[in-house]
Amino acid sequence: MSLPASPANLRVNGDRLWQSLMDLAQIGATPKGGVCRLALTDLDRQARDLFISWAKDAGCSVSVDQIGNIFARRPGRNPDLPPIMTGSHIDTQPTGGKFDGCFGVMAGLEVLRSLNDLGIETEAPIEVVAWTNEEGSRFAPCMMGSGVFIGRLGLEETLAKTDEHGTTVGTALTAIGYAGDRPVPGHAVGAYFEAHIEQGPILEAEQKTVGVVIGALGQKWFDVTLTGVEAHAGPTPMERRNDALLGAAEVIQAVNATALGHLPYACGTVGFVTVAPNSRNVIPGQVKFSVDLRHLHAEVLDQMVADVRAAVDAAAAKHGLQSEMVPTADFPPLAFAPHLVEAVRNGAAALGAPHMDIVSGAGHDAIFLAEVAPAAMIFVPCENGISHNEIENAAPDDLAAGASVLLSAMVAQAGVASSTAA
Repeated sequence: MSLPASPANLRVNGDRLWQSLMDLAQIGATPKGGVCRLALTDLDRQARDLFISWAKDAGCSVSVDQIGNIFARRPGRNPDLPPIMTGSHIDTQPTGGKFDGCFGVMAGLEVLRSLNDLGIETEAPIEVVAWTNEEGSRFAPCMMGSGVFIGRLGLEETLAKTDEHGTTVGTALTAIGYAGDRPVPGHAVGAYFEAHIEQGPILEAEQKTVGVVIGALGQKWFDVTLTGVEAHAGPTPMERRNDALLGAAEVIQAVNATALGHLPYACGTVGFVTVAPNSRNVIPGQVKFSVDLRHLHAEVLDQMVADVRAAVDAAAAKHGLQSEMVPTADFPPLAFAPHLVEAVRNGAAALGAPHMDIVSGAGHDAIFLAEVAPAAMIFVPCENGISHNEIENAAPDDLAAGASVLLSAMVAQAGVASSTAA
């Protein structure tokens, strides 16, 4: 037996990867070319069944845990070693695309198939996982499967979560036949890689094929409520108003300003607003809105929060309002494992793929896995940076390059026990 001459030899079958993505996208296909496959629906069951059939055809054993995560394992020579894992999700947004999450799972499947093609036996097992309910579209919170796997989310409380119709996660899992028996929190993981479309415009703008993800932005979310006094829009003089919407507008400007003032790596967004009573001739008496702040460095993120709190206090004092700012999510900034980041960088260089370091602004299952194992991510471009949209698109060659880098990085961590490759 001979070992591969160099990592440059490790390339996936790009045509097969693309076909798998297109076949998967037929389940829940929308008229505009996207996919609607919400978590734990019958369409999700069909996609899960297809993934399992492909994994078994590739010679893998398959298991399902108590939150419905699917694990496809290719054995290594040493079964006592923790697996080198990759994966993502196959649930989508209501108006989702073909590639968000699905690329990561299909790229992992293509790694398994390519190892078979190359006749490579790894020292450690290789495992591909499809995480349950990453999107959080039907059931909150998002990243549910990986959160339960690492023990961040409790199993029983998560199974009791309901959708808008009152159906629980546990009921839905049972209904589609994916209430597994593998215990959670889950098993040890030697390393975790996740391949993903960028969901942003940077790689395309910089004409790079591979994004070497060095970390993920920290996130702090809040619900802000400003309460004033409802009054008639005509008889109430301007100087005697307690206008909650006017105060909210000033805070919203402050959210934007603090992000612009802490570039790079800063984002500030108000994406949800409700106004009461929401009548055209009534001064708004109460406004509720979300605040989403992100940055790569914890101390800067804390300063951004302080800036917004100061703006809330100032607006309340100026307009005679009561204020409340309640935290709803807190994810610290994350630096991925340096040796895995370097493995991704080396894989891109060996492939001859133009690459650059990049930071993830979005949440991914890799963020949870990084709490229990070394983790890293691989990004590839998506057209115009558009994602969570039916027109989401990615080039076949870019997807193949990302999957080849994934193959190289995983083999580097798993080790080659034997090979029949020339």
